[in-house]
Amino acid sequence: MRRFWQRLWKKSKPAGVALIVLFLLYATALLANFLSPYPYERQFREYSLCPPTRIHFIDSQGRFHLRPFVYGITVVNPAFKRYREDHTRLYPIKFFAEGRRRILGVEPPGKIFLLGTDLHGRDIFSRILHGARISLSIGLIGVSISFLLGLIIGGVSGYFGGRLDTVLMRLVEIIMTFPSFYLLLALRASFKPNISSLQLYLLIVIIMSLIGWASLARIIRGMVLSLKEEEFVMASRSLGLSTFRIITRHILPNTFSYTVTALTLSIPGYILGESTLSLLGLGIQEPYPSWGNMLSICVGNLRILTLAPWMLTPGLCIFVTVMCFNFLGDGLREVMDPRNW
Repeated sequence: MRRFWQRLWKKSKPAGVALIVLFLLYATALLANFLSPYPYERQFREYSLCPPTRIHFIDSQGRFHLRPFVYGITVVNPAFKRYREDHTRLYPIKFFAEGRRRILGVEPPGKIFLLGTDLHGRDIFSRILHGARISLSIGLIGVSISFLLGLIIGGVSGYFGGRLDTVLMRLVEIIMTFPSFYLLLALRASFKPNISSLQLYLLIVIIMSLIGWASLARIIRGMVLSLKEEEFVMASRSLGLSTFRIITRHILPNTFSYTVTALTLSIPGYILGESTLSLLGLGIQEPYPSWGNMLSICVGNLRILTLAPWMLTPGLCIFVTVMCFNFLGDGLREVMDPRNW
């Protein structure tokens, strides 16, 4: 592992930085309950579209405080969502608040909104952390299913050939004929709308996996066609090894240099697919957050974008994640290409 990291950093520093950023993103998603100041569904109706809370070390009298603090929030105009700091009320930030269940917080009635609030007065920072669990995990789980399907179907098709190869490749071509986005919408619309969020999450993963395996299977099939004539495969046959063992232990592992890179580059497609479905109201439903449904309220609503530009923060998270996976995929391509060794 250490040698791989050194090689990755030497070949592509952007890929190394991207790997660190992705590690931090997934770590914050796992620790969302601890890192978020509030539960994702908690509403502060009187603080709708409240701007991000400013953290201070120096008060209005010019005195320095060793402990950071926030001021109270006063509603100036609820109709136009205007707020101001109340310098008469000072709330020190408490670390390991609520009996060490959260990393930070303030004593009521103080409020701390690190990235502001949404239309319902919910803390966006808390919702982004919890939404990362859905948006980031869909990519990993979906790619894992596509990886298995692509390897198995492509490997079997390339190794056995004949009619089985013809049938499987025609199935792959049929799936690849349909535009993936419209096929995704059609499959999602074929199910009843009032299913639970857990069922919907699993449904989105399955649908996206069934769409994404075909292109990988086709490429794996081509690689297996060339590998099955190699000397080490013929030697395995002469030793009497089973077909299953030859495919799984000798042929498919030799395709990993390509598949690992391809899967890394395909994860952003799953994240964007889930985000698009949620953005259109066909994905994860309220009150459960995902980066896509957090952006849905901004669609076509110029007033909210003007009053609360911080509502676009989930879009920034999607952009950073997608770019990191692309940088990482390019770096892995350099590291795992035998011609660069």
